[in-house]
Amino acid sequence: MARWRRQAICVRPRRDDTPDGWTLIELLVVLSLIMILTSLAMVQYRNSVQTAREASLRSDLFLMRDGIDQYYADKGKYPESLDALVSEHYLRSIPEDPITRATDTWQTIQAEPDAGAITTQPGIYDVKSGSDGTALDGSRYADW
Repeated sequence: MARWRRQAICVRPRRDDTPDGWTLIELLVVLSLIMILTSLAMVQYRNSVQTAREASLRSDLFLMRDGIDQYYADKGKYPESLDALVSEHYLRSIPEDPITRATDTWQTIQAEPDAGAITTQPGIYDVKSGSDGTALDGSRYADW
């Protein structure tokens, strides 16, 4: 029969000079690094949101200008309002300006009156954003 021997588990006595945890300086360094990285991430997030709004504005302007051009090609005149584009089914609805977050802030540019047609209104030739802000590239939204 085999004899089982108990082995004694040696527990070393704890030395007094071993650190028990983190020092205050180490905690402050770690927290400051976390705060710096978080602030960089927030700046990047805000820029990406602004870039998405600008891309949406460019797309909306392109679609409305394309609708105006199609209206002119079909009817031989420019629409009197943006609502005419919707009622004639050139647009499903007037898009919301992503910068001002409203549908009624679009600035319309009237076409030059035709010298041969005195009785008709010139109509809308172009549309621009109603925002007075500036884009990330420094240009004004109202100039797009």
